[in-house]
Amino acid sequence: MSKPRLIIFGDPKRRYAAEAVDEFVQFAVGRAEIIANCFRSPDKSRVDVLKDADFAVVFGGDGTILSTARELSEADVPVIGVNVGKLGFLAEFSATEVRQLFDRITSDKSLVEKRMILACGIESSGVEQFRSTAINDVVIAAGAPFNMIELKVAVQGQSLAGCTSDGIIISTPTGSTAYNLSAGGPILSVDLSAVVITPLCPHSLSFRPIVINADSIVEIQPVRVNKSTTINLDGQVSHKLQAGDVVKVQRHRGSFLVVNNPVRTQWDTLASKLSWAEKPKYNK
Repeated sequence: MSKPRLIIFGDPKRRYAAEAVDEFVQFAVGRAEIIANCFRSPDKSRVDVLKDADFAVVFGGDGTILSTARELSEADVPVIGVNVGKLGFLAEFSATEVRQLFDRITSDKSLVEKRMILACGIESSGVEQFRSTAINDVVIAAGAPFNMIELKVAVQGQSLAGCTSDGIIISTPTGSTAYNLSAGGPILSVDLSAVVITPLCPHSLSFRPIVINADSIVEIQPVRVNKSTTINLDGQVSHKLQAGDVVKVQRHRGSFLVVNNPVRTQWDTLASKLSWAEKPKYNK
């Protein structure tokens, strides 16, 4: 059987990342072919090697996974996330686990899960000014001077609501446990094809989060904004918004392929990382 071809990514700013990468590289000798180490050579051209990789092994936290996944969105390269960050919700493996389970996670195709991602475009006077992708969410944030903003929201060309609020979140199932959850949105199973629309502190007690079909096009028109109103994708890519702009969010043609940890389910991860459904601490 041929050896798996790997490309390594990572965040050099993470305290233990360099050590974890070096240990893995040594471990991989004779077990895998590392066709590019972008952790050690970040300026190395990745475009040519992506198409030849069987897996991308990413050392870092969730932010590192998100930025790498956007880069891999059209390459169909599964991501093996190794947590050397704080929470590591998307990075499913510890540095020890990825070595212990290496043969299984590189041979068992059933562990590779396909997750939807979003494409976001912004038009101004009919001309596209911005386009990027999001693994977790597209967020419009009010910004300074922090007055409430007013947005018109439509789904599939049908008016959904006028949203006077601190902003709005358009989230994937993967991102449902991130900002969406903190803002009171629902947790979605990561294998769903759905999108969550969650207002941020709306000026309405009845404007609750709504789940829509993933193939729907969400169109947002800013009516009243602040000087620093901004659209943020995964908290990493941003663009300023102005009244009159048109924001379109829809399912991206690519996917986020993630290798799941065979010893933990997504519900185990919710319970261990976020203390989901934890029982009350009863008095004895």
